[in-house]
Amino acid sequence: MSKNKGDSQQGIKITREEVESAFNFFDVSGKGVLRPKDLKARLSAFYPNMTNKEYRFLISEPNFTVDTLWNLLENNNITNFDPVKEAFKVYDPQDTGFVEPAVLEGIMSRMGYGEMTKEDMDVLIKTADIDGDGKISLDDFRNMLNFNKYPNADNKDNAGPSE
Repeated sequence: MSKNKGDSQQGIKITREEVESAFNFFDVSGKGVLRPKDLKARLSAFYPNMTNKEYRFLISEPNFTVDTLWNLLENNNITNFDPVKEAFKVYDPQDTGFVEPAVLEGIMSRMGYGEMTKEDMDVLIKTADIDGDGKISLDDFRNMLNFNKYPNADNKDNAGPSE
């Protein structure tokens, strides 16, 4: 996503390449058409209580292609939107400001990592806990997501991922 410089009210402009990448992630069948079951395959680990009706609501068109998604988004600048904060809400459903270990454990299990031991959870939390307070906050989460974004942390002018 490309964040427009200047006024934060301008929003986020999404490129065609980003839309195609997102579409391909959700297109688990590789058919070029999204179905509710494709969304469910990708999102159920994060939203285990989401109903089939809700998935059908999100993909209501019978031929939902990358062009359909692009047409929905191309002229839609999203303002006052923090995608990292929104993603963090999945891990902090009670809005405590921290990742709930039980939620993290459930997500890891649903993603196929099996049952997590206390030691496993301690390692995950310690790895993500950038500020060392024993908890994963939004700032820790944001730093963790940005960790691999720039190969040389000293080069803050790098405008994107390395090629």
